[in-house]
Amino acid sequence: MKITPLDIQHMVFKVSMRGYNRQDVDRFLEQIAQTVDELNREVALLRDRLGATEGQLTDSKKAETALTRTLVSTQTMAEELKAAAKRDAELIVKEAEVMAADLLRNTREEMAKLQHELSDLRKQRAMAIERLRGTLRSFDRALTMEEQDSDSPAAIEPMVDDEPMTNPPR
Repeated sequence: MKITPLDIQHMVFKVSMRGYNRQDVDRFLEQIAQTVDELNREVALLRDRLGATEGQLTDSKKAETALTRTLVSTQTMAEELKAAAKRDAELIVKEAEVMAADLLRNTREEMAKLQHELSDLRKQRAMAIERLRGTLRSFDRALTMEEQDSDSPAAIEPMVDDEPMTNPPR
């Protein structure tokens, strides 16, 4: 039987001639002693459990702190990696733009050179055509003169065995 504070407050001892009944008081004190003993054991057990729980709480707080530090560190590292990747990407883009600009400049230079060469070739072609025309005009004049000379009676050459004379008159 457990004694509660209410039981203690409502306990009434029988009065005898010399005071309270000694046996009742002894019994009651023994019950109180047992209850206090049980309570002391329970308090000790609860204190042990509280100590263990506090230890677990401390360990949990340490683990939480470590996890928080790890998370912050991981986030920082991820941000640094993102920033590095962004810088690398920007560098690659800039290098590509420089290469594209160089390629475009080289292509334009090559195109200008080819256009100049084409222009020179066109001029050379035009000059070759003019020379050919001049040559053809010269041949035409020579043929015309030859025809005119061959129409005159002195220009007819005697043929011996179908061969012209070595020194034709002019």
